[in-house]
Amino acid sequence: MSDQQSEAKIDVRNLSHYYHDYQYNTRVHALDNLSLDIKDGEFMCVLGPSGCGKSTLLYIVAGLIKPTHGKIEVDGISVEGPGPDRGMVFQEYALLPWKTVWKNIEIGLKIQKVSKAERIERIKQIIELVGLEGFESSFPHELSGGMKQRVAVARTLVTRPKVMLMDEPFAAVDAQTRITMQQEVVRIWEATRQTILFVTHSVDEAAFLADRVAILTKRPGRIKSVVNVTTPRNIRRDGTDTKYLDLCNYILTQIRSEVQNKSTSTA
Repeated sequence: MSDQQSEAKIDVRNLSHYYHDYQYNTRVHALDNLSLDIKDGEFMCVLGPSGCGKSTLLYIVAGLIKPTHGKIEVDGISVEGPGPDRGMVFQEYALLPWKTVWKNIEIGLKIQKVSKAERIERIKQIIELVGLEGFESSFPHELSGGMKQRVAVARTLVTRPKVMLMDEPFAAVDAQTRITMQQEVVRIWEATRQTILFVTHSVDEAAFLADRVAILTKRPGRIKSVVNVTTPRNIRRDGTDTKYLDLCNYILTQIRSEVQNKSTSTA
């Protein structure tokens, strides 16, 4: 194994995946010989054309889908299924509507059989970190979309996973809330330095959040390129920064070239 691979927190090697589309009774080639490494403490975003297998990749790393070929390792240990070392944040929040904010956040800790005293301490810390003070007794239906996603992030963070997997977590919120949540995730990441693999369809979001951006080809998804984000986080990553704009334009050009590519898989 190369030095680069041995230093990886998440090591995806020669990953291919097929699934059966029951609606059309066809075999779909979702991912093809995809290899990617994510370093310890890195914020990696994954982008690509619609249907390129971004979420499939994330679900395989989470252990929720078994790949057809290839392997995934976290800290050198093969992923064989879901595990406490990987925490998942979904687009749909997935909160239990009959439980309060506190009780929703507590679920994972109870599964891990964390003592009551430690649960209380950790939940208090995480509620403060994600800005949920005063909402501990609220139910999901009483919260905005942005607040629900804060609860979902807190529920994952409180279990202290080695890796955070985020599947378009802000796609369902309005534009202003999305900007706020992006800023919050960066703030939380800077405080925790957890490894994050973040799937998005937004070029702006990837350029704002990531240390590196992995761009996938059209289906079957392969790695087209991996782009370093060189603008420091202490400098605003927005439309006033020429490096940020150049990066967004480059990524967008890469994705458009795939969308316009007429070649298709015969699988």
